[in-house]
Amino acid sequence: MNANAPYAWKSYFVVQADFQLWANDRLFAALGRVDPVLLTSAQGLYFDSIHHTVDHILLVNQLWFARLRGEVLTVDFTKITYPDWNQLIEVTQAQARELQLWLEECDDAFFESRLAYFTTKGEPQQMWVRDVVTHMMMHQVHHRGQISAVITRLGYRSLEMDYIYYKREMDAYRSKLAAMP
Repeated sequence: MNANAPYAWKSYFVVQADFQLWANDRLFAALGRVDPVLLTSAQGLYFDSIHHTVDHILLVNQLWFARLRGEVLTVDFTKITYPDWNQLIEVTQAQARELQLWLEECDDAFFESRLAYFTTKGEPQQMWVRDVVTHMMMHQVHHRGQISAVITRLGYRSLEMDYIYYKREMDAYRSKLAAMP
């Protein structure tokens, strides 16, 4: 892909999905330095603990991904779906990669279509697919920011997860590849 070419919705969301993987890697690396007890203890987050918040990120992605594929998924945000931390990381990253690969297979017109679905309360709704995918991406950023603030408050260093750092890293990588014989 030409890094300077204008994005269509499809290519934009494929890049955004790659960014989510990159940012998650950095978040999980930072959390790997945190005392494991602190991952499951109350930290004043909406989902109380870091672990539950990461589990929530995954669950929301699974829910919206199912809706995008025309499937119905029942979720319970009050419970932790993956109590094993390492399994949670593995499943989160695998699901993010699956979404990215799936987005690559979508037709460009798909992002201009409307998605009809039922909310978790059973209410019928409709949204543009492009807005659903935007929500999926921004939801992760929102909660990673909360977790990053907790990491800092606990006295640990959080890694940079801003999109600009992702772009700089990817551009440097592309330049390195282009310079290879």
